[in-house]
Amino acid sequence: MTLKIFYAFLFSFVLGAALFATTRAVSAQDDRAADREAIRAHIDSIFQAFIRKDAASLRATHAQNWLGYLEGSTTMIKGIDGYMDWNQVDPKSRYGMKSYKMREFDMIFKGDAAFVCFVADVEANTPNGPFHRALRISDFYTKTNGQWIQNGSDTALHPESSEEQLAAPRPIGDQMKKRLLDAREAVWRAYFAGDRPKLEKLIPEETIAIEDDTWSNRQKVLDSSAQFAKEGGKLVKLEFPKTEIQLFGYTAVLYSSFSYELEIGGQHSNHSGRVTEVFVLRKGQWVNPGWHMESGK
Repeated sequence: MTLKIFYAFLFSFVLGAALFATTRAVSAQDDRAADREAIRAHIDSIFQAFIRKDAASLRATHAQNWLGYLEGSTTMIKGIDGYMDWNQVDPKSRYGMKSYKMREFDMIFKGDAAFVCFVADVEANTPNGPFHRALRISDFYTKTNGQWIQNGSDTALHPESSEEQLAAPRPIGDQMKKRLLDAREAVWRAYFAGDRPKLEKLIPEETIAIEDDTWSNRQKVLDSSAQFAKEGGKLVKLEFPKTEIQLFGYTAVLYSSFSYELEIGGQHSNHSGRVTEVFVLRKGQWVNPGWHMESGK
């Protein structure tokens, strides 16, 4: 074999190998493209099941041993029954998802497993009217007998929607309103009763208070309460003739008029004015980290 023939043979071999590798790569990409389309269609079918309120179809799109977290869940959800119990699909309900739109949709593969990430803008009907939220979702898929199925998910509110919801005013239900007003009254009564343990639970370390022109903090409030009790002071009457409430996320602002009657050493005195109070919901308890009170005179 001459050198010229050898180089021609070598060139043909390399070219053939490159073409073979390219053909295999294209073929692999074509297979993954089909898988991508199948998974995307599967995810679309899940959203459509929510829109139609089709519990049977929703159950069929998830594995029996499904595992993950869903929007608002604080503990792990295990199994398809746990998934369905959490979502509570009711065909008779007027409320629920009505449309959705995907963005940032992508996935990676490892054999017959796929990890899928996307953001879904969801429109829903609620008792308070139309509602939009963005969900950030990560799904885990596996392929069995040629079919893809969802085995797990982590579904959470997107930060942009979290910010919107925390900044927007929201309605306050009767039960929450009662708990909030009860907490407000408990702060006042604990103060006048000199009940330090209870007061310490209700006003946190960062408390700032203004009473007319006097600025105060948690320690000064506690000391003032103790001094009132030491002098034998008693609360005779406490009323809030009018209260308006604004609720933003887990923070409530109360605007109130107040009046109370005190007894010290047999002498009675009446007090009234206006107060703006801030309450924050922490671990299920409303606490009072600030207020501005004025006599109104």
